[in-house]
Amino acid sequence: MTLSTDALRQIFIGARTHSAWLPKSVDDSLLERIIELTLLGPTSANSSPGRFVFVKSAEAKQRLRPALSAGNLEKTMAAPVTVIVGMDMAFYEHLPRLFPHSDARSWFAGNDAAIQATAFRNSSLEGAYLIIAARALGLDAGPMSGFDPAKVDEAFFAGTTIKSNFLINLGYGDSAGLRARLPRFAFDEIARID
Repeated sequence: MTLSTDALRQIFIGARTHSAWLPKSVDDSLLERIIELTLLGPTSANSSPGRFVFVKSAEAKQRLRPALSAGNLEKTMAAPVTVIVGMDMAFYEHLPRLFPHSDARSWFAGNDAAIQATAFRNSSLEGAYLIIAARALGLDAGPMSGFDPAKVDEAFFAGTTIKSNFLINLGYGDSAGLRARLPRFAFDEIARID
C-alpha cells in the first residue's frame, strides 16, 4: 500500500526543519506514542541502542542550556520539547531478549569498535524514525548537532552507559520563522541504479 499524497506531504514533501515554535505544549501521551512508533523501525539485530530524554520542564531546560551552542540556544529554549537522542553503549547486554535466536551479544562484548559503530549508526536511525513518527502525528521537528556532548552526558546520563548522539526540538512549528526551502540534489547527482 502506498501512502496518500497528503501523508507524504506531511512527513516529507511539505515538512520542514523548524527553528521557531508556537507557544503550544506537547502532551506526554503524544511523546509516548512517538516512542512506540520509533521502536518499530529496524535496527541491526534489533539492537535498539537509542535512548531518549524528552527535555520539557523549565528545570530540565536549564540543565541543557550550558551545553548548547550559541546558534541553537534561543530556539531550543523556545521549543516545547527537546529530545536528547542518546546511545546505550551497553546495548548488547539486551540482545539475549531482543534477538534471542542467536548469540548476538558475543558479536559485541569486548569489541569496542563494533559497539561504537553499531550504537552510533542505529541510534541515528532511531532518531530519524522519531522525526518521521513526530511528523506523522502532527508535530514539527528541528534536529541539531550544535551542542557539547560531554556537558549533555554529565547533566543527563551521569553514571550510566548512555552517551548523547544528537538533539531534536519538537513542537508545533511557527511557519513565519521558516526560510525558503534549500536546494536538494537531483537523483543522478547522488544515486545510480546498477
